[in-house]
Amino acid sequence: MGNVPFGQYQVDDRAYNKLGFSIHDYFFAKTLDQVRPGGVIAFVTSRYTMDKQSPEVRRYIAQRAELLGAIRLPNNAFRANAGTDVVSDILFLQKRDRPIEIEPDWVHLGQNEDGFAINRYFVDHPEMILGRQTSESTQYGKQDFTVVPIEGLALAEQLHDAVKNIRGTYQEAELPELGEGEQIDTSIPADPNVKNYSYTVVDGEVYYRENSRMVKPELNATAAERVKGMVALRDCVNELIALQMDEYSAESRIQEAQTELNRLYDAFSAKHGLINDRANRLAFSDDSSYYLLCSLEVLDDDGKLERKADMFHKRTIKQQRSVDSVDTASEALAVCIGEKACVDLSFMATLMGGSEKIPQIVEDLKGVIYKEPNSGPFDLQDGGEHWAKGWQTVDEYLSGNVRQKLRTAQRVAARDPFFVGNVDALIAAQPKDLEASEIEVRLGATWFDKKYIEQFMYETFETPRYLRGQIEISYVPYTAEWQVSRKSMVRYNDVAAFTTYGTDRASAYRLLEDALNLRDIRIYDTIEDADGRERRVLNAKGNHSCRAEAAAYPGCVQGLDLERPGAARNAGTAIQRGNEQHSSPRV
Repeated sequence: MGNVPFGQYQVDDRAYNKLGFSIHDYFFAKTLDQVRPGGVIAFVTSRYTMDKQSPEVRRYIAQRAELLGAIRLPNNAFRANAGTDVVSDILFLQKRDRPIEIEPDWVHLGQNEDGFAINRYFVDHPEMILGRQTSESTQYGKQDFTVVPIEGLALAEQLHDAVKNIRGTYQEAELPELGEGEQIDTSIPADPNVKNYSYTVVDGEVYYRENSRMVKPELNATAAERVKGMVALRDCVNELIALQMDEYSAESRIQEAQTELNRLYDAFSAKHGLINDRANRLAFSDDSSYYLLCSLEVLDDDGKLERKADMFHKRTIKQQRSVDSVDTASEALAVCIGEKACVDLSFMATLMGGSEKIPQIVEDLKGVIYKEPNSGPFDLQDGGEHWAKGWQTVDEYLSGNVRQKLRTAQRVAARDPFFVGNVDALIAAQPKDLEASEIEVRLGATWFDKKYIEQFMYETFETPRYLRGQIEISYVPYTAEWQVSRKSMVRYNDVAAFTTYGTDRASAYRLLEDALNLRDIRIYDTIEDADGRERRVLNAKGNHSCRAEAAAYPGCVQGLDLERPGAARNAGTAIQRGNEQHSSPRV
């Protein structure tokens, strides 16, 4: 059963590409190959599977499957869940045991009373069209066939009656002929009431469900008895769980199920030991509910039974019951957080008796909840719409970037005294400022002002004064890239640039740019191979030298004394930005 996708494109499947089928027709072809002979498929599909002019796809299907029947749905059948008005069909097909040369009437089209070309099956069986046949204007201004619902008739009832006209006989899967050394298959069709990969007992025999079949496992007599006992326990546990989840179950029925569970467990453990014992685990561990049964026993550190689980004597699953009234604002807040995960003044006021309780709630919870200043004023008395917005618990409000929050609160409180409490709480929550020595400056940190990197570059590399206005550092936020401009202007006799802090293959300015961008430094040589062609090869020695020089840069930058007079102008700004970056978040 399924709803085939629809589209005017093909699926790339080597086994079916030669057919040239669109995706919806491809699904029919491949599904028929997957289903066993005699198997039935039911597909929801566009009406064009049956109504398209070309009969090729229908002929292909008819040669491989018998049409048991088809139901045409009205154009509003999928409006609620798919948001579309389209006529669809449900096709029921039964696979033949082999393809045959056949061309039944439903392969071709006929005409309805309005002169529209529709599938011959629906011309012969108008009762299978669940609506009134009519026409509609297409996007190109032409009239096209459609089916509109019949007023007063429920589609579910129409569908129920139409399915009765689907004629066919379900065929059990034939067992294959036995070869030499093969045994007769004793499996039986799966019981839908038995969970997959679970044991069950049928007519006193143990079976194990695997997908659509149930097979007899190879068990000795003792193991079979263990399995039968645990199947009874499992079924009783599942029944007890179902009773507890049903809010209309009487307590007496739950107690009866608990009594039965105690009886079954006592009888089983007296004969076969604990469910958690090795022998029982070996016998029943393949059952999907084995570990549910293991939870019935509370064991001590030595693996001995300490006590039975609570399920044996008390209710462990209770229906959630909503609290509809409280007496205090703190209780209202607790219920609100538990049910809505936020501060909702209107909901809290409802719990306390009405909207007139809102001012009392705000007063009683002062210091426990805060209104975010950017959410607007507390304009309840003025009949405004902002009073209910932006409320947060103290833990949420006094966390995150509290420095930024303080600036916002101070700005708003200057014109609205309601937020003075926010300012006081945020001042108390401010983290201690870090000293300059406590702030780690890493090369490439985007928060660190470029002028301090330039200061490091000029002072460390002893940049000549006539170049200090030309060799500059810039940061491009759009590409997240640092750049050292005009670095090629440095002369090769500059000892600091090409010896002390760089190498003869890469100047200190290039190494600094690579370090700022966290790029791997690579030095290449160009050589000629045996054929005279040039190619680039990695210079291992040059790479090692460059990386050794660049490795010292972070330490040099960290050594910038931002508090030393004259070392960096506006050093306080750098310290402030460092605190904003490293010492603002509060958790």
